[in-house]
Amino acid sequence: MNVADCRVSRTHLVLIPSYNPGPKVYETVRSARAQWSPVWVVVDGSTDDSVAGLQAMAAQDDGLRVMVLPHNVGKGAAVLHGLDLAAAQGFTHVLTMDSDGQHPAHQIPGFMAASAMQPAAMVLGVPVFAADAPRLRVNGRKVSNAWANLETLWAGIGDSLFGFRVYPIGPLRRVMHGQRWMRRFDFDPEVVVRLCWHGVKPVNLPATVRYFRADEGGVSHFNYLRDNLLLTWMHMRLFLGFLLRLPLLLARRTLGKF
Repeated sequence: MNVADCRVSRTHLVLIPSYNPGPKVYETVRSARAQWSPVWVVVDGSTDDSVAGLQAMAAQDDGLRVMVLPHNVGKGAAVLHGLDLAAAQGFTHVLTMDSDGQHPAHQIPGFMAASAMQPAAMVLGVPVFAADAPRLRVNGRKVSNAWANLETLWAGIGDSLFGFRVYPIGPLRRVMHGQRWMRRFDFDPEVVVRLCWHGVKPVNLPATVRYFRADEGGVSHFNYLRDNLLLTWMHMRLFLGFLLRLPLLLARRTLGKF
């Protein structure tokens, strides 16, 4: 699809947080722009040369906006920066996707359509892995998914970690501004739990995912020890929150609200 032919929306935008993404970010942004307008990129204190390249792209494309944060604040904080600006401009929904090319840009219109049909819901991508996907990453997410489903009394979260999603901006901003967590790698799994607690229904759609090797331009900032410790601390907090909310969650379950 030609960029000039892509869907232009006044309510739904694509938001791409980006930190030292490598050259894949240009392909990611071009692919997103071929499917949707507007596309916003929040550069989260990158120290590579991607800032200049992205700004050059935006200078030639009215449907692309690039915001540059002066230092790295984390994925969740970068998303929140974009959310606040989007809300101020009247947007109601945001599709988040990673800048490293792993997420399926060609599925943006389908996810946006699902959001338009159920605007009060969050549309969650459920990853469909290729055979060459790293087993450690594929199997490791099962632990986080199990905790997320327990913490929401099985409200229907298909995958807690996959960041290709459409959120209603209003509830997401209220949840994020209401506490100080969810600012870094913990953003994706914690936000779905907290939004479920606030009554936002999850809608699950399959989404293809691809992991790129370093020789293919792939860049990963995942640190197995650091990020798993962060997830462990996050689920400890969420489980305590779950226990406090258990009567409300049981009442919702009884009334069929999940």
